Amino acid sequence: MPVRHRLLAVVVAVLWGANFIAIHASLEIFPPFFCSALRFLLLAIPTIALVPRPQVPTRWLVGYGIGFGILQFAFLYLAMDVGMPAGLASLVLQSSAPFTVVLGAALLGERLSARAAAGVGVAALGMAVVGSQRLDAQAGLLPFVLTLLAGLGWAFGNLASRLAAAPEPLHLTMWMTVIPPLPLLAVSLAVEGPERIGAALADSMTAAAIPAWLGMVYTTLLATVVGSGIWTWLMARHPSGTVAPFSMLVPVTGLGLAWLLLDEVPAPLELLGGVLVVGGVLWASRPSTRGRPGASGGRIRHEVHEDDLGCTPVSGSR
Repeated sequence: MPVRHRLLAVVVAVLWGANFIAIHASLEIFPPFFCSALRFLLLAIPTIALVPRPQVPTRWLVGYGIGFGILQFAFLYLAMDVGMPAGLASLVLQSSAPFTVVLGAALLGERLSARAAAGVGVAALGMAVVGSQRLDAQAGLLPFVLTLLAGLGWAFGNLASRLAAAPEPLHLTMWMTVIPPLPLLAVSLAVEGPERIGAALADSMTAAAIPAWLGMVYTTLLATVVGSGIWTWLMARHPSGTVAPFSMLVPVTGLGLAWLLLDEVPAPLELLGGVLVVGGVLWASRPSTRGRPGASGGRIRHEVHEDDLGCTPVSGSR
C-alpha cells in the first residue's frame, strides 16, 4: 500500500473520529433512528438528481447500503442514545476492522499472515478490556453490544464495497445513501412513533438546535461524502485486510475530542484497551519486506503483492 494511500486512510480516520462529536450533537435533538434516516435522506435526494448511478452490480450496491448505512448507523445511533459515550463509541466501533479481516478471509478467500492475525488479536483483546469495563458502567453492557453490532454492519459494508469495485468510488458512496432512508424511516415510525418525531422536528426549528444541524452537516458532507468516498476508493484498490485496520486509528481523534469538548474521561482500563487497539493496527499494518532490497538479497520483484498486512488474496478475490 503506497505511502500516499496510507496518509489518505489517516485523513479518513481523523474525519470519522470527529464525526462522533457531531453525532452526539445531533442526538440532542433528534431520536436515533430518525436522525440516521435524516442523515442519509439529505444526501439521497441530490444524489438521485445529480449523480450518475455507479456501474456496479445492484446486489453490491444494496449490500453496501444495508451494511454500511442501515446496520452500522442504526445500531451506532441507538447505542449512543442509550448511553454509549461518544469517545468510547469511536473506539468500540473499530471492531469493524477485525470483523472485516475475518470475514474477508472467510468469504473472499484472503489468506491471513501470522503478523496480521497477531495484530488483529491484540486489537480484539483491547475491545474485550473495554467491554469488561462497561459491565460496571451506569448504562450497562447494552450500549457496548449495540456498538459491536454496528461494527459488524460496517464490516459487511466494507466487503460489499470492495466486491463492487466501482470505477467511480464516490458515485458508489453517494448512491449507497439512497438505500437507508426508507427502511430507517419505517423503523423510526414503528419504534419512536410520530409524536416523538414531530416533537423533534418542532425543536429543530429553535436556536438551541443549531449545534444539532451543524453536526448533521458535518456528518453528511465531511464524514459521508469526503470520508466514505476516500475509504471506498481505497477499498476498491487494496485487499480489505489492508485498509480496514486503519479504521482503528479513529479513536485517537474520537477519544481526544470527547475528552476536550464533552468532558468524557475514560477509565484507566478503557485507555489501556484503546492502546491495545491502536497498537494492534500499527503492528498489523507494518510494511511488508517481501520484494524489497535486502529482503532476500535479490532485486525488487515487480509482481509483489501490495498487501502490507500479509493477506495474500487468492485468485478472484481482488
